Amino acid sequence: MKHLCIAVLAHVDAGKTTLSEAMLYESGTIRKLGRVDNKDAFLDTHELERARGITIFSKQAEFTLGDWKVTLLDTPGHADFSAEMERTLQVLDYAVLVISGADGVQGHTRTLWRLLKRYGVPVFLFVNKMDQNGTDKELLMEHLKKELDDRCVDFDCDQTSGEFLENVAVCEEQALEHYLEHGTVPEQTIRELIRDRHVFPCYFGSALKLDRVDEFLRGLEKYSYVEELEQEFGARVFKISRDEQGGRLTWLRVTGGMLKVKDTLSGTAEEEEWQEGVEEAPEPEDTEDAEKEVAEHAAEDAHPLKDSKA
Repeated sequence: MKHLCIAVLAHVDAGKTTLSEAMLYESGTIRKLGRVDNKDAFLDTHELERARGITIFSKQAEFTLGDWKVTLLDTPGHADFSAEMERTLQVLDYAVLVISGADGVQGHTRTLWRLLKRYGVPVFLFVNKMDQNGTDKELLMEHLKKELDDRCVDFDCDQTSGEFLENVAVCEEQALEHYLEHGTVPEQTIRELIRDRHVFPCYFGSALKLDRVDEFLRGLEKYSYVEELEQEFGARVFKISRDEQGGRLTWLRVTGGMLKVKDTLSGTAEEEEWQEGVEEAPEPEDTEDAEKEVAEHAAEDAHPLKDSKA
């Protein structure tokens, strides 16, 4: 099964955690939809998050999407916790940028867009809260093209139509040449255009009401594309946390090969050599049910590893 690592990003209150919840529900990973305002969201497990109604710590869960095994990272949307969010960007295959259809592109949305460009992360956009009065899809598409990038393309439409294919083709010179000659753009070409940040697919719906979330998931499944993993072991760290005994947990994205318990990692940092043994992280004894469920669904390519003392 192919592996895909994505993160959901947004300005605070755009519906980021609600969309994460909806994606897990639609994929069959969870049986009950929680809500941030009801303090029972699946991924907001810390008492501070539930008390304040915002995501403070990056969380991870896993779901299956066709032939893909997807690691979903839910990141903080509040600017005060942006460092926690930024650390996840280096391990992503794709980002899902959530925008409120009622508020449009906001200040922190622009910051996120610049960071995604800096790290070269391909982006799918989901315009949320389209059930609210006053939202207009055509006006929002113009708004996204103006505020973010004119290569934002409406994918929530008939993707066999000439209008759609032309909108995709004009985003890149070779795709346009192929379209003018053959009157179409191959599906694999569209995947590559998205992966190389020449096209930014836009979907519209309401995560709270599960409206068009299934269409968005089908688009994510259809147009995602990743290279084969390398044989030699490689990984990137995206999070450091502590277990109940105070031991350090290192969360990493494996980019190639395999890392086993009791293996030894070594390297050089600031001209000093270091060496760490790898132990399997113990299951927390006293934690909330939701936290346990997240741990049980943590992806194979986003593991917590406990560091032994060298």
